[in-house]
Amino acid sequence: MLIKGLRRLLMSEYLVLYLCLLYFAVMSIIEPIFAGGENLANIFANMLPLLIIAAGQTVVLITGGIDLSVTSIVAVCSIVGASLITSDGGVLAGMPFGVGLTFIVMLLIGMFIGWLNGIAVTKFGMPPFIVTLTMMMAVSGFAIWYSKSLPIYNLPDSFVFLGRDAFFFIPYAAVVVGIVLWLIHFMLNHTLFGRWIYSVGMNVKASQISGVPVHRTLIWVYVISAICGVIGAILLTGRLETGSPVMARGMFLDVVGAAVIGGTSLFGGKGKVVWTIFGVLFITLIDNSLNLLGLSYFTIMMVKGAIILIAAFTDSIRNRLLTVRA
Repeated sequence: MLIKGLRRLLMSEYLVLYLCLLYFAVMSIIEPIFAGGENLANIFANMLPLLIIAAGQTVVLITGGIDLSVTSIVAVCSIVGASLITSDGGVLAGMPFGVGLTFIVMLLIGMFIGWLNGIAVTKFGMPPFIVTLTMMMAVSGFAIWYSKSLPIYNLPDSFVFLGRDAFFFIPYAAVVVGIVLWLIHFMLNHTLFGRWIYSVGMNVKASQISGVPVHRTLIWVYVISAICGVIGAILLTGRLETGSPVMARGMFLDVVGAAVIGGTSLFGGKGKVVWTIFGVLFITLIDNSLNLLGLSYFTIMMVKGAIILIAAFTDSIRNRLLTVRA
């Protein structure tokens, strides 16, 4: 009976949510500040950019791929966008619709990088890991060269308000994130394109035989991931009121970890936006609580790495159990 209960819990799609609630209860006892209103607001604010980027990564992982370049897209869009609109000589500063044009430029840059990733994976048959790894290196290098390794300040309020301001205590960032997450959820669960994404992740050859446009699907998947990276760049730049060539550099582990911890399979074919929300919550709770306990950055990274490894191991066990059932 106990073994059946553990197996049922392991297979539950709400497993990570249960772990979040348990972890929150334990940490609230160990560190009372953890459950304070100010800290909860900080946890919520930290979740928002990560949610956007991890949701895009989830779409890629469902196809059996991975996008290592997404945090570099955040950095390059942050620094280029800030350079265009800064009051310290930005070419679009003070222009009518300057902020809108800046957002469009950032979006086009991100989409172009995502398109290149998709083309390399589909047309040239290159492994996603290698493609996005080299793209990450190239884009990160360009961001540092473009900015001469310097952050950019003095950004107008109309540019940073999405990441900084709120409407009746509801952050604009939360509204943006909520809309994007709903759109991705709707796409995955209620559209033909969403079915194509899952089909490609389950079996590429069978999808091709069934008439699924595999190449087009994969290209758009990487473009969607890049678009999420651009939105993340807008929110992070607004929150920090600074454009940075190293924006989100340390976030990649959290991005992939949140999706995998939530239940998105590294083998492809399985994943949900709501699972990623649970994973982001869990990662953010851990990050916040360990910081409150005064642990070093390296200790925190080791703990998160171990948790992600356990999540990957759990994913492997789940797949084996599903295979046995079949």
